[in-house]
Amino acid sequence: MSGARVVIVGQGYVGLPVAMRACEAGFDVVGLDVDKDRIDLLQRGKSFIDDVDDERLAAALATGRYLPTTEHAELRGFDFASVCVPTPLHDDAPDLRYIEEAARALSTHITPGCCVVLESTTYPGTTEEIFVPILEAGSGLRAGADFHVGYSPERIDPSNPTWKFHNTPKIVSGVDPASLRVVREFYDQLVDVTVPVPGTREAELAKLLENTFRHINIALVNELAVFSHGLGVDVWSVLDAAASKPFGFMRFSPGPGVGGHCLPIDASYLSWQVRRCLGKEFRLVDVANDINKHMPDYVVARATEHLNRRRKPVNSSAVLLVGLTYKANSGDARNSPSMAVAERLDRLGADLRAVDPLIDPDEVPPHVRLVGFDADQISQSDLIIVLTDHDILDWALLERYADRVLDTRNRLRYPQVERF
Repeated sequence: MSGARVVIVGQGYVGLPVAMRACEAGFDVVGLDVDKDRIDLLQRGKSFIDDVDDERLAAALATGRYLPTTEHAELRGFDFASVCVPTPLHDDAPDLRYIEEAARALSTHITPGCCVVLESTTYPGTTEEIFVPILEAGSGLRAGADFHVGYSPERIDPSNPTWKFHNTPKIVSGVDPASLRVVREFYDQLVDVTVPVPGTREAELAKLLENTFRHINIALVNELAVFSHGLGVDVWSVLDAAASKPFGFMRFSPGPGVGGHCLPIDASYLSWQVRRCLGKEFRLVDVANDINKHMPDYVVARATEHLNRRRKPVNSSAVLLVGLTYKANSGDARNSPSMAVAERLDRLGADLRAVDPLIDPDEVPPHVRLVGFDADQISQSDLIIVLTDHDILDWALLERYADRVLDTRNRLRYPQVERF
């Protein structure tokens, strides 16, 4: 299959790593995206995501086998297509417009024997009930009989130093056995391990389960952190002690909330479908959503308590936010709880500054001033809130002013630091 023409629809956090790996495996790759600015950057060899550096992108471009484009005409003659587009929530319901648009764009270029795979996170049934009918209507061909269709959920974890696209086991499925075989043969050339499942619905639900599991367990430790503070118990010591058990326990850490594309959204997809199809509430998901959604409120409440003890109001206090992205060592600010904390503090009149060397300055809210991480900025702050603990920061700078620090990530162990 190497040398075949591969189309990756969507060149963001999911699609770009897939495109790079496919190019490195010897495929001719078309990276399609509707965002002209994004494509312009890629054409100039400039990456905008953590997991693909400029050198890797330049190497792919230099082969002549990677074409980033906005032109739908470049879809013609593809052998394999992967759809890696966003699936946001709109009014608490799945918004599949990008999947539908991608399917329509591909449908007129489908030929007998080709294969189309959906990678975007979605609810069970999307591939066969929504994606396939659009492909069939535009092509005049039948999925399974004339061309192959599958679902293979993305498992990208931005900035994970260990688990990258190629060495993370990849779930694969098809609408029929022949489709599964073709889908698996393709991904076997991109990743170390493929995991076939019986059908597309199982693959779709497996993806939701993975992230719902994380979402619920993070909510558990977030709630535990709130209660532990009220009880006068150090939640981090509790977690360290529990994590010493070699079986039956998996450690999760509390924080200012959850962010990124997956966690705040995927569990809601599952809850939405359970309500729609079964008329029931997925109570664990709904409770987890409520807990995690309100963690920024808890951070602000703790910040207010901290300032009050020093006889300072939030209004007009200089507050330095350390980290604005949603996770450490990543520039990804999607759905970051740090932004929610900043918004709430701004409403209370705080003078907000932030340190984050990884975030795109265009992502910083207008009411927050991006500053350097230095002694002057730290000394001028009435309160420093650690929201995202990038390794690149010089954490030793905070030791002298540790009594002004609220650490939501357990990064600092100075006795004066106030932690969750």
